[in-house]
Amino acid sequence: MPSVSDRLPTFPWDRLEPYKTTAAGHPDGIVDLSVGTPVDPVPALVRRALTEAADSPGYPTVWGTRELRDALTGWCERRLGARGVTERNVLPVVGSKELVAWLPTQLGLGPGDRVAFPRLAYPTYEVGARLARADHVAYDDPLELDPAGLKLLWLNSPSNPTGQVLPPEKLRAVVAWAREHGVLVLSDECYLELGWEADPVSVLHPDVCGGSYTGLVAVHSLSKRSNLAGYRAAFVAGDSDVLGELLHVRKHGGMMTPAPVQAATVAALGDDTHVTEQRERYRARRTALRGALEAAGFRIEHSEASLYLWATRDESCWDTVAGLAERGVLVAPGDFYGPAGARHVRVALTATDERVAAAVRRLKES
Repeated sequence: MPSVSDRLPTFPWDRLEPYKTTAAGHPDGIVDLSVGTPVDPVPALVRRALTEAADSPGYPTVWGTRELRDALTGWCERRLGARGVTERNVLPVVGSKELVAWLPTQLGLGPGDRVAFPRLAYPTYEVGARLARADHVAYDDPLELDPAGLKLLWLNSPSNPTGQVLPPEKLRAVVAWAREHGVLVLSDECYLELGWEADPVSVLHPDVCGGSYTGLVAVHSLSKRSNLAGYRAAFVAGDSDVLGELLHVRKHGGMMTPAPVQAATVAALGDDTHVTEQRERYRARRTALRGALEAAGFRIEHSEASLYLWATRDESCWDTVAGLAERGVLVAPGDFYGPAGARHVRVALTATDERVAAAVRRLKES
């Protein structure tokens, strides 16, 4: 019997370790801009909510508390512009990566079924298809896909890694096409609240979905907006039939968001002030890094939203990684996200102000 690892690609970040070692040898230390992991504090009101719910000896429910479901539906209406969202249109999950990786399996996909995702994409979309033993296909334009056997179509706007935002008219066309062909649309919208030069729109907005959530599921995370990557706080929203199937499967699998994290999520979704403050931190870092990269001969493409700058010097991404590592700056090679990224690097905004300032100095010296 073949091992599970035989079905999976090499874990990409393992390939970056030698360059991380080089960057760490810089006299002033490493500036790690390779992974989009938050470095700023968890908001105080969220920590309080977590602490106050710490005495939770019983099992939580997979569906979540009434307070959590109300927070999820309210946020979808307030921030996404969704209409008529009920508790059956939302479901908490244990971090969005877990959901992405196991969704095809939980939906019963397998050999002969096809999963599609953008040509430049978060690698876990492909991993999820492989875990389910389903086929996978990368696309440039979803409207040009062959619908035969296609069961699940991933959208990602704003994009990881490029920061590209799909306009409402494109989303509307994709939703119509998918419904015509009976394809489930999964829209990864984890960076939706981090638009800089564009205003990202959810597939659940009535201008896109026509007021119906049939065939649509949006994925959202609190990791970036609220610095809760360590909490594994995320949720999905959309088609109640699809979410009902997921709820049934996840009950059997014991996939429960811990009760203190549920309480922390309620607090985080009920407060927009900390989101605005965090956005301004990222905005300042983005402005500083973009200017320094461009001055060092890089071209920034897309990057109108999300937590990354998609940069190129028209050379192999690994040459760029190596050159920056010599200066103590670590970035992610673009081919982590598919062969189409072979001449780009992804530069994360998730470093402290002090480390970003160090990177800017080093780039100006290059």
